[in-house]
Amino acid sequence: MQEDLLHFAWRLKRFDLSELHTTDGEPIEILHFGEANRHAGPDFLNARIRIGKTLWAGNVEMHLKASDWELHHHGADRNYDNVILHVVLEEDQLISRSSGEKIPCLELKKRIPNRVSRIYKSLLNNEYWIPCQHQFFHVNPAVKQFWLDRLLVERLEAKTDQMVDLLEQNQYDWELAFYQLLARNFGMRVNAEPFEQLARSLPLHLLQQYKDRLFRLEALLFGQAGMLEEELNDAYPRKLQQEYRFLRHKHQLQPIAGHQWKFLRMRPANFPTIRIAQLAMLLHQSAHLFSKMLAARDVKEIEHMFALKISNYWRDHYTFDKASRSRQKTLGKTAIHLLIINTIAPLLFLYGNWKKEEKFKDRALHLLEALPPEKNHIIEQWKTLGMSVDSAYASQALLQLKHRYCEKKNCLNCAIGNALLKA
Repeated sequence: MQEDLLHFAWRLKRFDLSELHTTDGEPIEILHFGEANRHAGPDFLNARIRIGKTLWAGNVEMHLKASDWELHHHGADRNYDNVILHVVLEEDQLISRSSGEKIPCLELKKRIPNRVSRIYKSLLNNEYWIPCQHQFFHVNPAVKQFWLDRLLVERLEAKTDQMVDLLEQNQYDWELAFYQLLARNFGMRVNAEPFEQLARSLPLHLLQQYKDRLFRLEALLFGQAGMLEEELNDAYPRKLQQEYRFLRHKHQLQPIAGHQWKFLRMRPANFPTIRIAQLAMLLHQSAHLFSKMLAARDVKEIEHMFALKISNYWRDHYTFDKASRSRQKTLGKTAIHLLIINTIAPLLFLYGNWKKEEKFKDRALHLLEALPPEKNHIIEQWKTLGMSVDSAYASQALLQLKHRYCEKKNCLNCAIGNALLKA
């Protein structure tokens, strides 16, 4: 058994509550179990418990064995002086406060139902794709839907945590933060880091200064990406190189290291050169991107905003100096949808939190409801377990469930796991 099961049993009152006594024989009456503490310190805070004839208000600490108190050095920590009850599976040692006064102890060894312990062990020790794979079908669909709704919000909040740091670095300039986040996601997972470095190296106000000159935007972006440092043969990249040298000197720019860009094992349409050309066109076509995103009413408006054609040179090139069959390399719907899922919806949700306006948070959720689900092996596996995955709202929630709960066997903090243990 793990300590988490004690937390679960206490939090949800899943143990025999009749005729409770301390290990010294004093009667216990629990008036308030306290609030789970997610930070340093005792496990449950602000409990109210009558022990004998005395009503205590304070904290509750839990261990498998009472001796773990000393093992975790609580005796030397004044934060634990306000513990009014030590809840353990087994009392193998008497525990006292720093004052020398014994801490009342409640043993749960014989009070947690065998069935709860058995189910928990089976969830913890199996090697199925998800711990509750064989019981999953029996959980009430309403419980699953409630939990998926909560998981989607949890996933959006997790994504916005990183965005908050970026906003603080940019003094809450939402346009600038959006530009940097958008650039990062143009690089997808493989080239996210160099794309973010590129955006940070080129101030947005500088790019807006040259908004009407696509050629100069490309010179700045490709030059700052470190892609114009070597000798080039085609006329167009040589002109870009010459233009960038002038702009670099004029604006005192320093390019990022060009060796960071990855091309290997990528579809040519996703090469960083093509993505940079598309980013240049986006900046050329649209000013105040964040404001436009706030004003967009639905997915179609956002798709239209990202319907990007690229400059003539890139129609028959994927990299400099290597000609290819001519084709218009647009940003596909799948790529646009990923930008909405990973950048636009989370930032809208964060903006709604920051402004305390629910309409922006609701719009973020509606965008995800309107998008098709991502296609990957995790979503396909959920479908085999009977889950209906008809939107990005559902697929994002299921990805959160798999990564944050199932893979970590965090069943005791999962509503589905709780439903199985409480049945």
